[in-house]
Amino acid sequence: MTNAEILSHIDHTILKPDAKWEDVMQICEEALQYHTASVCIPPWYVGQAKKAFPALNICTVVGFPLGYEETAAKAQEAELAIAAGAREIDMVINIAALKNGDDAAVLEDIKALRTACQTAILKVIVETCCLTEDEKIRVCRLVTEAGADYIKTSTGFGSAGAQLEDIALFRAHIGPDVKIKAAGGIRTREQMEAFLDAGCDRIGCSAARILFAEA
Repeated sequence: MTNAEILSHIDHTILKPDAKWEDVMQICEEALQYHTASVCIPPWYVGQAKKAFPALNICTVVGFPLGYEETAAKAQEAELAIAAGAREIDMVINIAALKNGDDAAVLEDIKALRTACQTAILKVIVETCCLTEDEKIRVCRLVTEAGADYIKTSTGFGSAGAQLEDIALFRAHIGPDVKIKAAGGIRTREQMEAFLDAGCDRIGCSAARILFAEA
C-alpha cells in the first residue's frame, strides 16, 4: 500500500481544545495537497474552513467527547454544522445509556442524528475503551439498525484508542452497509496500514504528516 493510498483513507484530524485557526488552516491546506479523505476539525471552525477552502471535504464532531448530551441538542449541533459546510459528522453515542442497558435510547439517539444528517455521512463513535465485549456487540447492532454509515472506535480522548481486535469484532457484528473508522493512538505508518488491512475504510489521526514525503 502506497503512502498516497493510505492518505486517501485518512481523516486528517485536529481536535485539541487549544487549536488555533492557523493550526486548522495548516491541516486544511495539507488535506487538499495530499488528497486525504477529509479534515476532521472542531465545530467552531467549520464555517471559517468552508469559506477558506470551499473544495475541502469537512468532517466535524457532535456530542464530543462524552456523548451524554440530550438527543435534541446533538441533532441541532449536527444541523448547524452541516449548514456551516460539514459533509461528515462523527457523533458520540450515549455511553451512559448503553451502560444502563437502555439500548432503545441509544438507538433513538443515533436515528435522530441519521435524520439530522440527511445526505451527510454519519459516523458513530462508540468509545471502545469504555465498553465490555457484550456492549460492543450490542452497539454494533444498534449502529446497523439506525442506518449509520460508519462505526468508529474512539474519540481519542478516552483511556485507550483503537485496537485491532475491536475491528475484527466489529466486522463480525455490523451489517454489510456499515463501514469502520479507527481512531485514537494511531501514530505510525505501520499502524495505519494494519488497520486498513484489518478492514477499516477510514483512519482518524493527527499523524498523517509522516506520509507526506513520499505521497
